[in-house]
Amino acid sequence: MTDLTRIGTAAKTAHRCLAALDGGQKNALLTAVAGAVRQGCEQIVAANRQDMQRAAAGGMSESMLDRLKLDESRVAAMADAVLQVAGLDDPIGRVEDGRTLENGLKMTRVRVPMGVIGIIYEARPNVTLDAAALCLKTSNCVILKGGKEALDSNRAIVACVRGAIEQMGLDPNMVTLIEDTSREVTTQFMKLNGYLDLLIPRGGAGLIRAVVQNATVPVIETGTGNCHIYVEKSADIDMAVRIAQNAKVSRPSVCNAAESFLVDRQVAAEFLPRVAAAMEDPYVQIVGCKETCAILGKRAEPATEQDYDTEFLDYKVSVKVVSGIEEAMEHIARYSTGHSECIVTRDLKAAEIFTAGVDAAAVYVNASTRFTDGGVFGMGAEIGISTQKLHARGPMGLWEMTSYKYIVMGNGQIR
Repeated sequence: MTDLTRIGTAAKTAHRCLAALDGGQKNALLTAVAGAVRQGCEQIVAANRQDMQRAAAGGMSESMLDRLKLDESRVAAMADAVLQVAGLDDPIGRVEDGRTLENGLKMTRVRVPMGVIGIIYEARPNVTLDAAALCLKTSNCVILKGGKEALDSNRAIVACVRGAIEQMGLDPNMVTLIEDTSREVTTQFMKLNGYLDLLIPRGGAGLIRAVVQNATVPVIETGTGNCHIYVEKSADIDMAVRIAQNAKVSRPSVCNAAESFLVDRQVAAEFLPRVAAAMEDPYVQIVGCKETCAILGKRAEPATEQDYDTEFLDYKVSVKVVSGIEEAMEHIARYSTGHSECIVTRDLKAAEIFTAGVDAAAVYVNASTRFTDGGVFGMGAEIGISTQKLHARGPMGLWEMTSYKYIVMGNGQIR
């Protein structure tokens, strides 16, 4: 079995080296990492091809295969994202508050790294590079635990990153990949107290539930997105169809894709046939309530309770006709994972009620849920979308990867 204690010790040691780097040195390191990834593009794509072949043979869905796939353009975009992170303001060392106490002590609050961060994720190899870049920028070492589906891809990416770090004369254990994908090692990793300062799971509901239930180190819950589009009775139907189509089919395998449409009864007969027609290419399976099935006929199948509670990550959507905004909000409160929710409306009061009453990291009025993304929000790459409320919520960029400490200067004061 993999010796996680040895890996954790090496990461702790490497953190002392990383914490000593200033902003310019870290940016130079990230530039070197981006260059190494570009140079290693052919090897990364070849390794990914092996992962793709195994995943396809194992029956992975088309939408999940899309999450796994890397080609030259995607690798180039990943390298570009590293450079974007290098260009962002460095939060480390930022003085956020300062004052002199009555006793003469001079106190400042300063941004500091978490230390060593663990990331557990599934079949998205781009997460490997995003996590490495964000952690290096914020002076955090990172231990990566990817899924078996992307193992060869992750190996190739981390080899490029560690190679760049070594070429800069630094400790490569700033970024480490755990290559053992067994459940036993994963569980052990969740309990690596004394070495991990923070653990972030990024993946489906099963993975996140397992981490939250089993981890003994601090965890930030991320990623699961059972997102809704509510078409309110005053909605512009053309707009509603465009938003629903984009939120569902532009990339159904990601956590900000819509999984459920809620439709006011007063506009259901107009909206549902039009959105069903928009879901023909690519074809989306529709499951819905009795009213939905009555309106759409054979185009819809009856929805189960589980359907409304499921993040499909595929070409499938659940639909429910509701009596108004209160029923829509009740449905969202019951089934939402707190990721991203949307109302389509021309009624300002309805928009205000929805944005005030819906509890989610991002609440949209007349816009697709697909915008919930660190890059789109101006944060550069993201480590994930936090669906909890403590410390970080929504896209987790640089600031969310840090903590703070108080520095107190005195001249002999005692208490």
